[in-house]
Amino acid sequence: MNAPLTIKMPAEASAQPKSYRLLIDGRHVDAAEGRTIERRSPGHGFVVSRYAQAGPRDVEAAVQAAHRAFETGPWPRMKGADRSRVLLKAADLIEARAEEIARLDALESGKPISQATGEIAGAVDIWRYSAALARTLAGESYGNLGDAMLGVVVREPVGVVSIITPWNFPFLIVSQKLPFALAAGCTAVVKPSEMTSASTFVLGDILLEAGLPAGVVNIVAGLGADVGAPMVSHPLVEMVSFTGSTRVGKLTMASAAQSLKKVSMELGGKNGQIVFPDADIAAAVDAAVFGGFFNAGECCNAGSRLIVHRDIADDFLAEVRKVASAVAVGDPLDGASKVGAMISPDHLAKVAGHVEDAVRDGACVSLGGKRIAANAGDYLQPTIVSDVTDEMPIAREEVFGPVLSVLTFESIEKALHIANNTPYGLSAGVWSSTMDTCMEVARGVRTGTVWVNTFMEGYPELPFGGYKQSGLGRELGRRAVEDYTEEKTIQFHRGPRTGWWAR
Repeated sequence: MNAPLTIKMPAEASAQPKSYRLLIDGRHVDAAEGRTIERRSPGHGFVVSRYAQAGPRDVEAAVQAAHRAFETGPWPRMKGADRSRVLLKAADLIEARAEEIARLDALESGKPISQATGEIAGAVDIWRYSAALARTLAGESYGNLGDAMLGVVVREPVGVVSIITPWNFPFLIVSQKLPFALAAGCTAVVKPSEMTSASTFVLGDILLEAGLPAGVVNIVAGLGADVGAPMVSHPLVEMVSFTGSTRVGKLTMASAAQSLKKVSMELGGKNGQIVFPDADIAAAVDAAVFGGFFNAGECCNAGSRLIVHRDIADDFLAEVRKVASAVAVGDPLDGASKVGAMISPDHLAKVAGHVEDAVRDGACVSLGGKRIAANAGDYLQPTIVSDVTDEMPIAREEVFGPVLSVLTFESIEKALHIANNTPYGLSAGVWSSTMDTCMEVARGVRTGTVWVNTFMEGYPELPFGGYKQSGLGRELGRRAVEDYTEEKTIQFHRGPRTGWWAR
C-alpha cells in the first residue's frame, strides 16, 4: 500500500476538454456572463470538462422556462401513460449510452469505472420504475359522506421543482429525484455539482431525444451562491429537492422557508455496523471493509463506524485490517481498482485532518491514514482508526472519506447507545445469527434504513431517507412520485341546498 501508484493517462488527457452548454427551454446556450468552469480529473490531474458557468440571470431564464412549460405546456396535462412512455424511452437511451456516462462519472469524480458502471445500471432501473409509477399515481374517492355528497381527492403536480445534486454520485442521485418529479407532471431546474456536471448534461440531451417537451427540464451548472441560492429562493419554484451536506441543507431549508416551499432533503450520515459474536464473521468483515471504503468513503451511507462486541473485537479488527490492506486503490479507469481518487486535494486534506484530530484525542491509527504517492491524482490510503470512544468527534461527525472508526460494546443497550449517539440517522447494519438480536437492534436504532446481515444494498421499490439531521422526506419507493404532488379535495353535491339563514 506504500508503493507509489502509477496512473496511466487515458486518451482524454491528450484531447481537448469536452465542453457543455446550459440547457434552457430546450436549447443549449452559453452562460449570460460568458463564464466557464474547468473540471480537473481527480484521478489523473488533467482538465477533462469545461462547462458554461451559470449565474443569477441564467437561473431566472431557466425558472421562467420551467414555469411556462408547467403553466402552458403539455407535460403536466399528459396522460400518465404518455409520460411513462417518455421515461421508458429515456431509460433505454441511458442504457445505450451507459459506457459513456460511466466513464464521464469516473473521470470527473474519481470513482472506479466498475462502480460507476453499476451505478448507471441502477439508474436505468430507477427510471423504469418511475415510469411505472407515472401510470399508477392516483387519488381517493369517498362515497360514504351521504347520498348528496361525493368526495374526491386528486393529486396534482406541485409545479416547478429545483433539484440540487452533489458530486459523489452524479448520475445516480439525479436519477433518484428527476424521474419521479417528471412522472408526477412537474417541470424542473437541475443544478449538478460544479465538479461533476457532465453526465447530467448528457442526461439533458437524452431527455430531449426521448421526447420531453422544451422547458420541462433545464440544467444549469455553477456555484452554490450564484445558482443554488436563487434556485431555492425564486418565487416561482414550488419545491426544492436537495442532496448534500447537512450544513448546506440547513441553509437551503432556511431559505426555502421564507416562501414556505415544499422541501425534500437527503443529507449526511454517520452509519454504524453492529457486529455480534454469533455473526457470520467472514461476511461481516467483507461488509465492514466495503462499507468503510466503497466510493472512497465519500458516501452518505458509508458504514464509517464499526461497532463490535468486545469479546470478538481484537480478532475481528485483525481480519478487517488484513482484508482492508489488500484493497486495490488506484486508477479509476482500471477495472481492478476498488477505491479510486478523492474528489479534490482540499477534501483529501480535510479527511486527513479528521484522522489527525482523532489521534490527538487518544485514538490509534491501525491502518493507513496517509496520502498515497502517485504520478498523478489525489489518493488516500484506506484508514482504520481504533480505540475510538463514542464521545470523540470522529465517532459522531461525518468524515466523508475512506476512514473506518472502530468502537466496542458489551451489551445491546450499549451498542444502541453508540449507534444513536450522533446527530445523524441515515442507516445502520446489524450482524447476528439470532433473529431476536437483529429485531431488537433494528427496532432500536434511529435510522431510516437498517440492513440485517447485509449492507448498503438498495432497490427502487424501497424508500430511502433519514432521521434527525440526515434529512427530511424519502426518495424512491412507491410513494416517491407523491412527494412531487399536492392533494386537492373536490366535493360534489347534488340536489337542493338550503342556505344557513333560511333554516
